[in-house]
Amino acid sequence: MHSQPLTDTELAHLEDCIFTIGDQNEAMTPEMIDGFFCALICGPEVVPPSEYMPHIFGVESMEEIVFRNAKEAQEVIDLLNRHWNTIARELMQNKIHSALVGEDEEGNVTGREWAWGFHLGMHLRQDSWERLAADEEFGTALVPVAVLAEDEESDLTIDAKAATPEEREMMLDVLADSVLIIYNFFRDKPKPTVLKRGKKNVLSSGKKKA
Repeated sequence: MHSQPLTDTELAHLEDCIFTIGDQNEAMTPEMIDGFFCALICGPEVVPPSEYMPHIFGVESMEEIVFRNAKEAQEVIDLLNRHWNTIARELMQNKIHSALVGEDEEGNVTGREWAWGFHLGMHLRQDSWERLAADEEFGTALVPVAVLAEDEESDLTIDAKAATPEEREMMLDVLADSVLIIYNFFRDKPKPTVLKRGKKNVLSSGKKKA
């Protein structure tokens, strides 16, 4: 399984291709894709590419994803697969995946787009995620996602409130550990009971959705 992590240049190129091919108002940034893939890989049910791929390009169906040529199609799919495989390999080996987060126009790292992507991945199989959300011991692993997404109307049974900048920074610091806990929870593997400060991979630059 080829899982060489994407470089900043490759991530920027992937973003350009997705925004060119898809709906510029709805297509995902690399930050959103990272969160989206983490949820799909961690989740309790397999979601086929034919279902999740249109969300990346911000369209309704696979038929709306029209590449300019076969070379471009192969290139984009290879880049997406490499990023997916990188995340999957790290989690399968019980390693931390550093969340790929970017700066907003004011230079702040909020993790909001990453959390939006993760939430969307969860909602594709929402009912099956309720087992974790309702778990008294490990359900708290979803709190960083809810707080960073600022989702006050989440359909999942978790409580989140508006965070201060300091609380948001803390959520970013434990996000990587949360992802690993979630992955292991659905695979009945040993899980730490305490979230530790993890790592985040800050993108050097990139497009931002409004």
